[in-house]
Amino acid sequence: MHSPHDPYVRVRGAREHNLQDVNVDIPRDTLTVFTGVSGSGKSSLAFGTIYAEAQRRYFESVAPYARRLIHQVGAPAVGEITGLPPAVSLEQRRSAPGARSSVGTVTTLSNSLRMLFSRAGEYPPGAERLDSDAFSPNTAAGACPECHGLGRIHRTDEELLVPDPSLSIRQGAIAAWPGAWQGKNLRDVLDALGYDVDRPWRELEAKDREWILFTDEQPVVTVHPVRDAGRIQRPYQGTYMSARRYVLHTFADTKSRNLRAKAERFLTSVPCPVCGGSRLRPEAMAVTFAGRTIAELAALPLSALAEVLGGAGAGGEETARVLTGDLLARIGTVTELGLGYLSLDRTAPTLSSGELQRLRLATQLRSGLFGVVYVLDEPSAGLHPADTESLLGVLGRLKEAGNSVFVVEHQMDVVRRADWLVDVGPLAGEHGGRVLHSGPPQGLAEVPESATRRFLFDQGPTPVREPRTPSGWIRLSGVERHNVRGVDAAFPLGVFTAVTGVSGSGKSTLVGQVLAGVLVDRQAGEEAAGAGERFCASVSGLEAVDRLVQVDQKPIGRTPRSNLATYTGLFDTVRKLFAQTETARERRYTAGRFSFNVSGGRCETCQGEGFVSVELLFLPSTYAPCPDCHGARYNPETLEVTLRGLTIAQVLDLTVESAADFFAGTPAAERALTTLLDVGLGYLRLGQPATELSGGEAQRIKLASELQRTRRGHTLYLLDEPTTGLHPADVEVLMRQLHGLVEARNTVVVVEHDMAVVAGADHVIDLGPGGGDRGGRIVATGTPQEVARAAESRTAPYLAEALGS
Repeated sequence: MHSPHDPYVRVRGAREHNLQDVNVDIPRDTLTVFTGVSGSGKSSLAFGTIYAEAQRRYFESVAPYARRLIHQVGAPAVGEITGLPPAVSLEQRRSAPGARSSVGTVTTLSNSLRMLFSRAGEYPPGAERLDSDAFSPNTAAGACPECHGLGRIHRTDEELLVPDPSLSIRQGAIAAWPGAWQGKNLRDVLDALGYDVDRPWRELEAKDREWILFTDEQPVVTVHPVRDAGRIQRPYQGTYMSARRYVLHTFADTKSRNLRAKAERFLTSVPCPVCGGSRLRPEAMAVTFAGRTIAELAALPLSALAEVLGGAGAGGEETARVLTGDLLARIGTVTELGLGYLSLDRTAPTLSSGELQRLRLATQLRSGLFGVVYVLDEPSAGLHPADTESLLGVLGRLKEAGNSVFVVEHQMDVVRRADWLVDVGPLAGEHGGRVLHSGPPQGLAEVPESATRRFLFDQGPTPVREPRTPSGWIRLSGVERHNVRGVDAAFPLGVFTAVTGVSGSGKSTLVGQVLAGVLVDRQAGEEAAGAGERFCASVSGLEAVDRLVQVDQKPIGRTPRSNLATYTGLFDTVRKLFAQTETARERRYTAGRFSFNVSGGRCETCQGEGFVSVELLFLPSTYAPCPDCHGARYNPETLEVTLRGLTIAQVLDLTVESAADFFAGTPAAERALTTLLDVGLGYLRLGQPATELSGGEAQRIKLASELQRTRRGHTLYLLDEPTTGLHPADVEVLMRQLHGLVEARNTVVVVEHDMAVVAGADHVIDLGPGGGDRGGRIVATGTPQEVARAAESRTAPYLAEALGS
């Protein structure tokens, strides 16, 4: 029996996922880091066992309604955990933020600022005091009625809609109209309405051109289509829609990314003429604090906002002092994490992943809790080594406040600063799941089977490789986008290029938006050109690239229905093999029977998801195994069909590594599985839901899907932090694949923070020197050795260390 004041969290018999009956004792009030290769079981121990048990106990302590749902959510597979305090989890969020999400909403700082204006603002004489909601552009009470709180409106004009006025309508003068039958229908409707569709556009009367492009009317007429040879076409009722109406309707409502992108080319975004871009109603904009409106304060960098609030709150009324004091304390945590250059109105989609991660961290770390276990999922993911220093400082303070900090981490600099290290392994999946070491980090030196040991203690300088010679260059001059202003950038072809810099320095803007944009424009052809070109004064060298492959970390699906097997196309092969079995042929089951996305073979209770959504009222909804199929996804009849002794559900439960053995001799399956193994994903299960995959895993699945295709011509691969979430041993596996692509005469450009990867590159482009307005410049470029000597670069000292210089 352990004392209620036991200083250890003691786990006994943990069997979650691949954990092999694990027993481990972890001291409280420490910074404990869980390490191991991807898929070794470290997250299963930290999140799937320790945090899940703390959550289960919380459910036990609250309303009967929640307790009734515990059996649906499930308890972790563990014998016993003692000494476990309440726990707070901060996992990586994989969903993309919306356009209305901002720095202020992510950190909830905007709530406090609105309260300050509501309670302590200076109102015009006779004006009624406003509720805090009236200062939010995201509520009906506060949003400008013209732009609905977005601050900008979309407009179009004749020049955009008709780029070549020498063409007639029949020849396609109205470029914004759809192609194929829908475009022909609109031309036929205009013809039926009496407009001349065969005269050059510029010769039509101005009032006719105005009506055709901009009318809000939608007349319905009888259309008598021109008869094609051998085809009888009957008259029909056609409805007219103007070019502007069609473009705005498509832009607002279409689910197709391509159609939306095409519509956007015919629109310009301008500040709302009613609110001037403030997003708020006039009555809210009439209220000031320290002589400024809420929109003006929200536009200031946080460091400047803190100065204004500090000066205004010092001698003011008690309400103002209390509210500004709270705001200043919370802004302090954000600026300590190196984000003082951000403003509250900066929209979340324009933030880098590193910035977004630290904003969420700052929000959690300001909670003021003590005596709890914080379980964090790779808090250094997406962070430059310089940013990791400030992160470690905040985590240290959290521990000093009387909390336990349990961190799942791959960054060796964080591991070295840990008080306690739990190393799980030795390998992934069924070859892992054991605790190899639990104790101070230096003790890992005595564990030869640990994959972490070599990188923690034996890591010498990165071997110097002779840089490859570029086969050409893509040159972008005068780049203007976000904080990248007037930059000239040159990307070498036929080599491996790493783009570095602190979070927010402009790396993703330069590579993911500008470079990718100009290449997408070129692939789309002349008709579509402009989306990326408008960010540059001039571009050269694109003709040497035949194909662009952009591999990002966006989820491969948003529900458990999407998984590894469906995304890679492997599942099509598997279903065909099941349909060819003797049992399936006797029962006349087709390949469709073995799909969980259509009715027939699937379990109808969960509609083939294997999970049902459980609403917890006061908590976010969660997924629980289906009560009928228990996660198998299929009905009993389908599960009676077996392939070499396994049902379709059991095949989906195989790891990639096991499946490679199972499908040996089936070329279509072997090709997909081999590429997944090559990028280090052998531990994932084929049917693992997309909702359980990290951003780094999703990116490597996309890369594997691309690698199994037959390559034609010179391909440029753009990857955004491909090593995120990877153990250094897995990074080595991935780098072999990426350098292999370069050896095959392709080009690879990565945005990267891992100095071992940067040290092995042929060419480095370093942006900075800081983030936000203090960044956006190329401070160094050249070989890794040249950049490591750059005086102004914040990357240089860390790169020099990796190179051993």
